[in-house]
Order: sequence, then structure tokens, then C-alpha cells
Amino acid sequence: MAFEIRGPLRDVIVCHCEECRRWSGYLGAFTSARVEDLVLSGDAALRWIDSPGSDAHARRGFCAECGSSLFWQPPESDEVRIAVGTLDRPTGLRVAGHGYVHEAGDWDRLAEDGLPRGTEALRDIRWS
Repeated sequence: MAFEIRGPLRDVIVCHCEECRRWSGYLGAFTSARVEDLVLSGDAALRWIDSPGSDAHARRGFCAECGSSLFWQPPESDEVRIAVGTLDRPTGLRVAGHGYVHEAGDWDRLAEDGLPRGTEALRDIRWS
């Protein structure tokens, strides 16, 4: 399973929600691209599941061959979130903010990094 992005990427949002923590084992870190800019190859290995958390109508994509978490897509969205750890370097991206900090694990000590936090603060994250 491989993919390519043929368009701009949004800077990275680190997600602290319970669902991302359970899916990845720690935190979620996602960039975003327009669906039409995502080109899949070997996509027979791509599997989608309904996201079990509060966004029950969203879906998550993973590789059935290696188990890697790849994508998260809200319902009826023209964008797909991409697990930033799956991208080849250099990406040119930066962490732009933190989402769902109110759901952070009790062990998660959020650094005072001055970045926006919460959904309201993350609306204006730039596209590269």
C-alpha cells in the first residue's frame, strides 16, 4: 500500500482525543489534503472501518498488510486527514496546534508551546 499527495498539505494538528489515543497508542498527529489530491497505489490493502468514538460516522483507513494507521475522514468531507508519520521526509510541515486537549490522558503533560488549542483555535491552520 502506497500513496502520494498531489496538492497542498495542511500543517499538523496533534490530537489528544480518546479515540486517537486508542487507535495509535498515544496521540494522533495528522495533516490534511483534498481527497482529489490523494493518489493510492496498491490500494487493495487499504481497509476502512467506521470510527468507534464520538465521531461515529467518520471512518479510519489502515493498511491490511502491515496494520499502519493511515487516514481519518469525516463524513461527507472533501478532505482526508493523513497520519503525518506515514509521510516521507522532508515534509516541510510544522505542528500548528493541539486538538481535543480536554480529552487528554491523565498522564499527558501538555507542553506550554504557545500553539493554539481546541477546535476554535485550530480553524485557521495554514495549507502549505
